[in-house]
Amino acid sequence: MNLSIETPALLFSATSLILLAYTNRFLTIAQIVRGLKQNYEEKESSKTLLEIKNLNLRLTLIRYMQMFGVLSLFLSVFAMLLLFFQMSTFGIYLFGFSLLCLLASLGISFWEISISVNALRLHLSDLIDQEKKK
Repeated sequence: MNLSIETPALLFSATSLILLAYTNRFLTIAQIVRGLKQNYEEKESSKTLLEIKNLNLRLTLIRYMQMFGVLSLFLSVFAMLLLFFQMSTFGIYLFGFSLLCLLASLGISFWEISISVNALRLHLSDLIDQEKKK
């Protein structure tokens, strides 16, 4: 199998955009957690505490998403370096490992999104129940 130096470079733009999206998710959730924490300190509510715990799990998942995304980008650059120095076999394996890291990042992202959707459905269930009673 042959791998040109341009192939790992294809991941740069995609990985950069993914990392930007992950960072935006992180910042949004961090802002929500701060607001919920303040709300919880003013009026202790078990529902608010459950929301904070859910968001804490999501923050942890986002951290792993970012870690695997950065590792994927790092390994792609390192694979390009190996290909530049005519070390094709090692470069191919390293690029394959970078693809696995990107796949792990995307898989964790899917997990985090499903948690987010379930949390929103739970949050909206009160409104749906009220609408059904009418």
